[in-house]
Amino acid sequence: MTRFKRLVCLANSRKGGQRCIAGMVVDSQQWIRPVSARKNHEISKQERQYKDGSDPRVLDIIDVPLLHRRPSSYQSENWLLDPRHHWKRAGRAEWNHLLTMEQHPSTLWTNGYSTSGRLNDRIPIEEAATLPDSLKLVRVSRVTLRPHSPHASSDAAKRTMDAVFRHAGHLYIMPVTDPEYELAYRNKPGKVHELGESFLTVSLGEEFKGYSYKLAAAIIERTKIEAGSET
Repeated sequence: MTRFKRLVCLANSRKGGQRCIAGMVVDSQQWIRPVSARKNHEISKQERQYKDGSDPRVLDIIDVPLLHRRPSSYQSENWLLDPRHHWKRAGRAEWNHLLTMEQHPSTLWTNGYSTSGRLNDRIPIEEAATLPDSLKLVRVSRVTLRPHSPHASSDAAKRTMDAVFRHAGHLYIMPVTDPEYELAYRNKPGKVHELGESFLTVSLGEEFKGYSYKLAAAIIERTKIEAGSET
C-alpha cells in the first residue's frame, strides 16, 4: 500500500549515473532515504521527478510515495519507493527550519580510518555493520572545497572534489557528491574555495572493497539560503 511521506529534501546526490535522495520528515528528525528495488538502490530520473518533469532540489518540501521500510544493514533509513506515482513539491524550507533539524553527534560515526589524501573518511564494513544509522545533518562554521590530490593526472581525479571541515573538534576530509557544487566548480580546476557557515548532509555509502565511505552528500550555505538562492 502506497503512503506519502512529507520530507524536507536534504540530499539529491550523485550515485553512479543516477541519484541518492534523502530527507527528514517535516517537524521530525526521522531520516528517510527512498530507494529503488534495484541492487544498488539508486533512483532514476523517472522515479524521482515531479509531474512537470523537474528534479527535486535540496530544501524542497516533498511528498514522496513509499511502499514500506527496507533497511539494509547500517542504512536503516531506507524505504522502498513506489515508482508508479510522481513526487509532489509542497514548498521550500528555510535556514531557521534547518536549525530545528540540526543533529549534534560527538563524532561522525567511527573516526580513525582514512584513505590517501583524506581524513576520517571511511569505516571498515565490520564496524559499519554495527552502526544504527547512515545519515547526519550537521552545522559547521566553514567548509573548504578543494580538488582531490592523489592521482591528479587522471580524468576522474580532476572531477573529484573534497570537503574539508571540522565538527565537534574533529577534522574531516571526504568526497563531495552534491551535483550542484560539482557543477559549480567543475570549470575551476585546481582552485580552493572557502565557504562560510553551512549545513552538511553526511552519508555513509554502501560497501566498497571492505569499507563504507563517508560522503558530503549535500552542502547548504547560509548566505545562499538567506539570499534566496536555490542552489
